[in-house]
Amino acid sequence: MKKRSVTYWRICIVTVLVLVILGYTPLIIPKGIYKPMLFGIPYTLWLDFLVTVILVVLTYIGARVHPGTDTNEEDQ
Repeated sequence: MKKRSVTYWRICIVTVLVLVILGYTPLIIPKGIYKPMLFGIPYTLWLDFLVTVILVVLTYIGARVHPGTDTNEEDQ
């Protein structure tokens, strides 16, 4: 079980790093370009909303699978 937890933790770390690099750098969001728009909001802002929601979900998952967290231990 511990090995699986470490694997999930590493997947979370890599996914977060890739999202941050792609989502918050000019690689995906070019400077000065805001079209197309969705409901009057530029797609770049929608992309940031999506990345933020995914990061929150990954943070929750990471907190659950962190290798240092053992939910099976009893409090002393």
